Amino acid sequence: NKVCRVVSKILNTQNDDVIDISDHANVLPKVDNIVFMGMGEPADNTDAVVPAVTTLVDRRMFGLAQSKVTISTVAPDPSAFATLGQAPAALAWSVHAVDNSLRRRLVPSTKHSMEELKEGLVQALSSRSNKLRRTMLEVALIEGVNDSDEDAKLLGAFSQSIMDEVAGSKVVVNLIPYNAIDHPTYRTPSMETVMGFQKMVTDCGVLCYVRTTRGDEDSAACGQLATKKKRAVKK
Repeated sequence: NKVCRVVSKILNTQNDDVIDISDHANVLPKVDNIVFMGMGEPADNTDAVVPAVTTLVDRRMFGLAQSKVTISTVAPDPSAFATLGQAPAALAWSVHAVDNSLRRRLVPSTKHSMEELKEGLVQALSSRSNKLRRTMLEVALIEGVNDSDEDAKLLGAFSQSIMDEVAGSKVVVNLIPYNAIDHPTYRTPSMETVMGFQKMVTDCGVLCYVRTTRGDEDSAACGQLATKKKRAVKK
């Protein structure tokens, strides 16, 4: 979680600082998997992210396997995939919903349709080596918002369409049960709902996993790295 906290600040981090973060992770248990994601959008800092990844997988430096480094993006625009795809790492897309209106609600910054963004991903994957054509679609499941049977079917069909369009590609769906941050309406779905959602995606022929929650006891789980302000108590 210490590594997660600092890497999540990638938006304002320089290349040397990214490497320094990884280097200092040696004080923790061995780091063999790195994900660029969090409160900063990697696509907004490609000048630092791409060379940092190149250094991390360089056998003369850190020597991490390319498959063990992942860049996760919300995809601000279709070109983000091609730009980040220059890095020798796996690509992941924070989708959250396939339906355009729902995704705009969950990702207010989005300015493109899912079809437009998918086309950008397809083009980027098509230009990559076969071993880097594996990509992950990430979905934070929220009770009563994007966890319906219809949402699962749309996600499964959307994922399958990517594999149909990119020869040799593999799409894996990663379901992330929403971690509570005292939001007035958003809630964590039941495990029964999560497992049912997973089955529907899998039934579409798509590998689908449920991420194990870690760090929630310290409010450091995925999506919980937000500043909490204590309200003043009037006496």
